[in-house]
Amino acid sequence: MFKFVKGYMETIDGVATYPMISLLIFFVFFTLLFWWVLTASKSYIKEVSELPLEEDDNQQLD
Repeated sequence: MFKFVKGYMETIDGVATYPMISLLIFFVFFTLLFWWVLTASKSYIKEVSELPLEEDDNQQLD
C-alpha cells in the first residue's frame, strides 16, 4: 500500500509544496491565536470563563 501511495505521489507535479503550505497555515494560525491570547482584555477573559458557572434563569428543570 505504501509503495503505491509513494509512487503515486511522485507523479504529481509540485507535490512538495503541499506540506509547506500546510506548515505555513499551521504557523500563521497559531501565531495569530497566540497574539489574540496575549492582547485579549482581562475583563473579557474573566466574563467568558465564568459563563459555565452562571445559572440560567430562563431554563426550566423538569
